[in-house]
Amino acid sequence: MEKKTTEKKSTKKIEKQTPADTRQWVLIDLENRVLGRAATEIALRLRGKHKATFIPHLDKGEFVVVINAAKIKFTGKKMDDKIYYRHTGYFGGLKESTARERIARNPEKLIHDTVWGMMPKNTLSKHLMKKLKVYAGNEHPHAAQIPTN
Repeated sequence: MEKKTTEKKSTKKIEKQTPADTRQWVLIDLENRVLGRAATEIALRLRGKHKATFIPHLDKGEFVVVINAAKIKFTGKKMDDKIYYRHTGYFGGLKESTARERIARNPEKLIHDTVWGMMPKNTLSKHLMKKLKVYAGNEHPHAAQIPTN
């Protein structure tokens, strides 16, 4: 007696990854913008959630160039009251700094860390964050890519 094997057809739709050369470059100016609201827009653009072709496990986002990171705003008294914590890894190594100190020291890192906190907690987010380019001033070296606003 011979066994019958039945093959099931897959109903999953397979979509290819978007090549990097077809992605758009977006320029976001943070001058006088609130940090959280700007970071949500950046995270949305990086993931590609604004597109109709969004798929959660694929990178469909755009390259994002952020300028004027040093001119970011906070609402209320958060510039002095909001405290950021980090740990060195040694005993008693808890370090704290205010938002004003972080902007004075490294405004690019403040924007990067804020957007990083809004990304999904998986390996795709490391790949997505490579498409974020943050600059403290008005100048950026990506003029050849012709970023749109």
